[in-house]
Amino acid sequence: MAKNAERFVCQSCGALYRKWQGKCDSCNEWNSIVEEVPLTSVPKGLGGTKGRVIELVGLKGEAQAPSRWISGITEFDRACGGGLVPGSAVLIGGDPGIGKSTILLQAVASLATAGVSALYISGEEAVDQIRMRAERLGLSEAPLQLATETSVRDILTTLEQQRPDVVVIDSIQTMYVESLESAPGTVSQVRASAQELIRLAKTRGFSVILVGHVTKEGTIAGPKVLEHMVDTVLYFEGERGHHFRILRAVKNRFGPADEIGVFEMTDAGLAEVPNPSALFLSERDEDGGESVSGAAVFAGVEGTRPVLVEIQALVAPSAFSTPRRAVVGWDSARLHMVLAVLETRCGVSLAGRDVFLNVAGGLRIGEPAADLAVAAALLSSLGDRPVESGTVVFGEIGLGGEVRAVSQTDTRLKEAAKLGFHRAILPRARGRGRGSGESGIARQEIGRLHELVEVFEDGDS
Repeated sequence: MAKNAERFVCQSCGALYRKWQGKCDSCNEWNSIVEEVPLTSVPKGLGGTKGRVIELVGLKGEAQAPSRWISGITEFDRACGGGLVPGSAVLIGGDPGIGKSTILLQAVASLATAGVSALYISGEEAVDQIRMRAERLGLSEAPLQLATETSVRDILTTLEQQRPDVVVIDSIQTMYVESLESAPGTVSQVRASAQELIRLAKTRGFSVILVGHVTKEGTIAGPKVLEHMVDTVLYFEGERGHHFRILRAVKNRFGPADEIGVFEMTDAGLAEVPNPSALFLSERDEDGGESVSGAAVFAGVEGTRPVLVEIQALVAPSAFSTPRRAVVGWDSARLHMVLAVLETRCGVSLAGRDVFLNVAGGLRIGEPAADLAVAAALLSSLGDRPVESGTVVFGEIGLGGEVRAVSQTDTRLKEAAKLGFHRAILPRARGRGRGSGESGIARQEIGRLHELVEVFEDGDS
């Protein structure tokens, strides 16, 4: 008698177990292991039937660049690498209520208006609910086809008949394949449903956009293989207390990764923000340019786009034996590294003080080039000496106290000059000293972190 095909699968990471247990040893999640019983067992071999011979081609040959469907929403197209590629699979995730369905409805409605055959399939909303949202967004006249369905088999049959160009599945966690007994949203169902939809998209040449739920850690729920199966992975980010949203590409086979699109949440939906730097620094400009200690403007690069953002730091005496270290919008490990370098290499004592760091506007920064701006904000707050108005700061800090050069220096300086900045504190380039480049910004180049400390000690800030 064949053994029972029962298995227990972690719904967070997809790890398999022979019996149920309370905690997953792979991802350390509690109560995430669920029993799954497939109707058919996995075949043990390929059998006696021969497979077909695969046609092989040489590496050398004429490769044509894939055409793209342009939605007309510039920030959305930018995050996708210039538009949607026919036959591609896009996965977009984000917190509940962040605006995933809104931006996709706006994008496919714009595509449909431009003559692209688009289909929006929802497993979470009724058709009337989608129509209400479209009317609020002013999209009710767009020739967009709607459907509410969760059966993958019925969806595939419909797509075979309709042959659309772009399909939105909202969301993949609500879809189910009838050959599996597990409930929708489980690892097996998510993997099988996505595989069938992506396979048909590659075969028929339409672009499929999958909406994915996220876990409490912020990662897309379901098996990690889901992100490997698709061509593009987008994360919709944003703090509920801020009015803008960021569409960030973390994987893209047809364009640059780490590209971002910036939107502003309005009553009429999500509006594009063509100049994110002006948005992130808008409240700073409203203060009349008044310099406040503990604030430094960082000239960063997100993907191919330069972005200027204000980094705020507050250093205060601690009332506890263990000082607090609170970080919002930056890597806490890098903050501890910068604090250690300041204390060990530069003699700046921060051991008995609370340190609070915030990236104004809610943007998350991941590049090491922000190290120098963080150090400048910390020194400014510690000595209560404002950074000189009109100054941008960027550079990477090494453990030896050296300030390392970063990429795209000219791009950062040009963006700063465009917004009216006239001075930059940046890493020292080889064979060059203090001066001004093509951007017209005065450069104060430093090679060691203690030179930045001297700037604030001398009061030349």
